[in-house]
Amino acid sequence: MATVTNIIEKVSGFITFPLLFTLLLSCGIFYSTFLGFPQLSKLKKAFSNTFGGLFRKKDKDDDASGMSSFQALATAVAAQVGTGNVAGVATAIMMGGPGAIFWMWVSAFFGMGTIFSEAVLAQRYREKRDGQYVGGPAYYISNGFKGTKAEKYSKFLSTFFSVAIIAALGFVGNMVQSNSISSAINKSTGMNPLLIGVILSVCAALVFIGGMKRIASFAELVVPVMALLYILGSIIVMIIFRDQVVPSLRSIFIGAFNPAAVGGGIIGTTVTQAMRYGVTRGLFSNEAGMGSTPHAHAAAEVKHPVEQGLVAMVGVWICTVIVCTSTAMVVLVTGSNADPSLSGALVTQNAFTLAFGKF
Repeated sequence: MATVTNIIEKVSGFITFPLLFTLLLSCGIFYSTFLGFPQLSKLKKAFSNTFGGLFRKKDKDDDASGMSSFQALATAVAAQVGTGNVAGVATAIMMGGPGAIFWMWVSAFFGMGTIFSEAVLAQRYREKRDGQYVGGPAYYISNGFKGTKAEKYSKFLSTFFSVAIIAALGFVGNMVQSNSISSAINKSTGMNPLLIGVILSVCAALVFIGGMKRIASFAELVVPVMALLYILGSIIVMIIFRDQVVPSLRSIFIGAFNPAAVGGGIIGTTVTQAMRYGVTRGLFSNEAGMGSTPHAHAAAEVKHPVEQGLVAMVGVWICTVIVCTSTAMVVLVTGSNADPSLSGALVTQNAFTLAFGKF
């Protein structure tokens, strides 16, 4: 078993860094540059498109087969906000020092260019099946290459993606999420992890069985409340430890380029480690380039694909810039990262415990 674990860790380490680190960051830089940095020039319009139509009365001409732009975003954010924002951020700080958060912001900035493109392509090459819009990487890979020299490879690539995303989300992703939830609840209540897993499965089934419409409706109601409560809790923690806010922010910027000056998350932390854990955990938190969120964005009712691309960028902003930063500040101002016996979500949980007690 130890040998198998060692092999998995080595393969995972290579795939994460330098392979995915290089490819995903390069992809974000390319799209951002090629498209004229929409995350800067179109950010105001992106927020307007996302939240401006929340209270708009549904037109008779609106296609009832799809979901609203905001519902699509909420569904995507439901997948984005989770372990990566809670456990991933804490891990980045523990392994790469406070400076990892700066590089997490960098990955989010370029990730907005990637996810913009993913959403636009998902809209452009989506199809209608059984009265509902469906789309995503498998569709824009197979449909987008038609009539080109690369068409003969598109079927293989789209099939490979489909199998890989099922493994990534259906198995690996759910294992990581449920493990973090079980660890946190078990730590605070002592509840049996197996029982927690059963409860999670039942709750998830009640939503999934209703299909895309129920998922969208549930996400639209729950995600904003979930995010706002978490952000509000983080703000209260920062108020309680307000004397540590400025030093914590300073440690992020100094640690990004000189980890030794702030001690780092572990002894011997380097700039490379700060970059590695910041960028990779940032990509894990917002899923830009993973190909998971375009499925939700493909189902949105919009007049032009670019409109949903702008909305998708807001998802990265919410996940990394707001939620991940909230987690980072909570961990740093409370000093929870100073306890080497903790890891993952337990670091963040400990930070809130230091502020609010057992409650």
